[in-house]
Order: sequence, then C-alpha cells, then structure tokens
Amino acid sequence: MDSRQGAALFPVSSLMFVAFAISSVHCLPSGLRLIGLAGCLALLSACANAPGGAVLPSATGNPDVSAISSDPTLTVVTTRNPVRNARASPWFGSERASASQARVRLSSPQENAFAPVGLGDWRIASVEAIPVGTGLARGADRKDVLIYVHGFNQTFETAALDAARLSDGIRFRGETMLFSWPSRARLSEYIYDRESALYSRDAFESMLDHLIADPQVGRINIVAHSMGTMLTVEVLRQLYDRRGRAVVDNLGAVVLAAPDIDMDSFAASVNRIGPLTSKISVLVAANDRALDVMKRLAGGVTRVGTAEAEKIQALGLRVIDASQVAVGGINHDLFLSNAKVRQEVRRALDEAAGPAFAGAQPVN
Repeated sequence: MDSRQGAALFPVSSLMFVAFAISSVHCLPSGLRLIGLAGCLALLSACANAPGGAVLPSATGNPDVSAISSDPTLTVVTTRNPVRNARASPWFGSERASASQARVRLSSPQENAFAPVGLGDWRIASVEAIPVGTGLARGADRKDVLIYVHGFNQTFETAALDAARLSDGIRFRGETMLFSWPSRARLSEYIYDRESALYSRDAFESMLDHLIADPQVGRINIVAHSMGTMLTVEVLRQLYDRRGRAVVDNLGAVVLAAPDIDMDSFAASVNRIGPLTSKISVLVAANDRALDVMKRLAGGVTRVGTAEAEKIQALGLRVIDASQVAVGGINHDLFLSNAKVRQEVRRALDEAAGPAFAGAQPVN
C-alpha cells in the first residue's frame, strides 16, 4: 500500500465545519447522511472520516484524471417514479415504477465557487429523460463501463452524486453509469427499501443485458454499496442461470462494498454463480457501525460486511479488509471516504481482466 495515501483528506475541524454548514442540504455524501444512524449509537461526534466536498485525490497517486471530470455526464437507469417528468428537482422520487432512463449532466467540483478553498463538490446541473433502450454507452469508441448501485437511505440526487464521487475518486477512464432503485431515503424505511431493491432485479438485469449486447461496451464493472449489494448478487445469480459463461466473459470487477446481506443467504447465492466468483471483491470492516444496526434489524444474523474474512474467502471470493483503517466514525462508506480503500477498489478494476484472484487483502 502506498503510504502517501494515508493522509486525511481534511483536518477533522474542517469536516465538522462543513457538516454543520450544509447539514440542511440533503445532497450530502452517503456517510454524512448516516449521521442520523450514528446518533442511535451515540457516535455523532466521531465522523472524522466522512467524505467532505473536496476533489478526491487520485486513488493510485498518479496524475491521471477521470473521464467524468472532463465529461461530467452519467447515464442512469432507475425504477423510481419520475417527478414532473424528470424536468426539475427531485427528478425521480421514492415510489416504485417501471424502468426509466436518463442522462444526468453534472457540475464538477472545479466549477464550484468554493473550489479554490477546497470545498467544491459535485452538483446536478440538469437531467434529461431519454427513451428506455437508448444506447447506454455514449460515443463511437469501445469503452469499459462502471455501474454504481447505491444502498439504503438514498435519494436519486445523492445516489447520482456518489456515483460521480466514486468514479472521480478511483480515476475511472470509461463510462460511468448509475442504477438507482426506489429508496424512501429515511432511516425508518429499512423494510420498504429492502423490498424496493428486490423489486428492481429484473430492471437491473435488463440493463446488464443491453450492455452485454452492445458492441461498444468493453468490460462491465460494478461497485455496489450496502443494500445495493443484495440487489447486485441476486441479479448476477439470475444472469448466470440464464446466460452462463457469457456473463463471465463480459464482466470486469464486481466490488461489494459493506454488503448488507445475511451471511447465510449470501453463501447460498454465491454457490449458484459458478466462475463469477473470480470477479468479486468484498469490502469488509469489522467496526462498521451502520451494519451493526442493520444486524439488529435483520434478526441478529451477521451481515457480510462485518463477517470474518476467512468465511468469505472460503466461498472463493477476494476480501478487502478495511478494519485497520476504519478508525472512528460510522465506517460504512469507506469506498468513498478513504483514499487507501479507493486505491484497492481501483486495483480490483485494474486486475479484473487478469487471472482469478482470491484471498484477503488487508488495507493498512
């Protein structure tokens, strides 16, 4: 691990100031929105590692730039209901609907008036609803894609901004996409969100079908977070049951970050996806406070994101163990907030085309 990535993005005092100044704005990164959850755990004062509005440093230490920073556009497939024909905020709501497609134009942190003092952040500039089935990959050149699948307690806007932060943070050079399912964006709506994620399986599977069939698409990489990992695993199982080896040939890396999945159910699904296991990396942190709460809501069964690395490895999966860098705070969004963890996500994508890998990769 490159020791240069160990520095904090901001002093803790600056993060507290930013959190206070914008606490009424609902487009904060997912980690800051989970402060309400941390309150249940008396951890409101321990969020030093939540992502601020800064431009994230390169995950590899190289001076390369992400594709999204030069062309700040997301292609989105969503099962949320359109609001006002998706012409104005919030664009898409929290109710379930048939799949819609949109193109989201973003304003990058460099365009923000506060960028010179390190407080610039991503914003949505416009959303254009486009017909379902419109080519998901833009441009004439063959390119890899990165799909972000968000977790529990997210609006359409927060999910889109986190997708941009992720892509920029790992300096992804291909096309960035978002699959957004209908979350109520309230901590009290855990069961509704879980059912909404499951409701969205066929739409996500259809999105992947279109990408697999598109000759302009190279490797399909997926980074899923929290409850979004449950949706992703279910869809991979459906795809492999139907398509078999063709899915393996088209997939790049699949990173399951802080999976909010019952360990028993996860093992049963993984045992049904055959060689797809060679594509999967699981990001865990033993001290993920959010998953501790989810465990209680789910009847006390261990969540994959806090499971012992050895148990996940036994399923043939690669493990990224972030327990050593998860110091203080909620530790549920380390793939966004921690530079060392972003480096491991980037490495998983870079290595996806190589030989199968397994074992635990500690982050320290």
